[in-house]
Amino acid sequence: GDQGEASDETKAEFLSRIEGASVDALDALGTGVLPRLVSQVRPESKKLLKMHKEAGRDTWIVSASPTVVVEPLAVSLGMTGGLGTRGEVVDGHYTGKLDGPFMYGTGKAVAIEKIASDRGYDLERCYAYSDSISDLPMMELVGHPVAVNPDGALDRIAHERGWPVVIFARKTKRAVAFSSAGALSVGAAVGAYFLGRKHGRSATLIEVATRRLALRR
Repeated sequence: GDQGEASDETKAEFLSRIEGASVDALDALGTGVLPRLVSQVRPESKKLLKMHKEAGRDTWIVSASPTVVVEPLAVSLGMTGGLGTRGEVVDGHYTGKLDGPFMYGTGKAVAIEKIASDRGYDLERCYAYSDSISDLPMMELVGHPVAVNPDGALDRIAHERGWPVVIFARKTKRAVAFSSAGALSVGAAVGAYFLGRKHGRSATLIEVATRRLALRR
């Protein structure tokens, strides 16, 4: 289907961008882009995070972006952890193959199922927030999906299924660009949220979806 083809294309592009790049180069990317990413997190998103953290809920990020971007972002936002796409490394360089699931579409849903199983979250009591139809597998996993500034396809499905639709004042998808010595750039946008409950506690996952990743070697 169209979503499967889009996922394959996105994965192929992601892997081609990092193939041959050094671990040090991507680590530098994660460090350098972090302040820009944090500054682009919407006030509404920060309020949502604050609310769930004050309620004693775990908070996570899940993203198609590299782990070297996702994990530091989670730490900077005071979250429990981050799940990103991990590339295979040989002799300090990325091979262009995956080392784990690609965190996009069904791959993201697989990762969420695993963390829910590991931590005992009841997915029927979980909430998922997204702006993209690519996150439909994640949305369908939980008992309380919410569409936030949804694209056309997700907006239609949300209305058909009676899911809540939330519209922020400005578009969520604001690209963040970063370059270091003309060598690295990344485009990303805050895209989706996942909330789960465990014995009265909740877990929150925020997705930061990579729109563009370029490495010039």
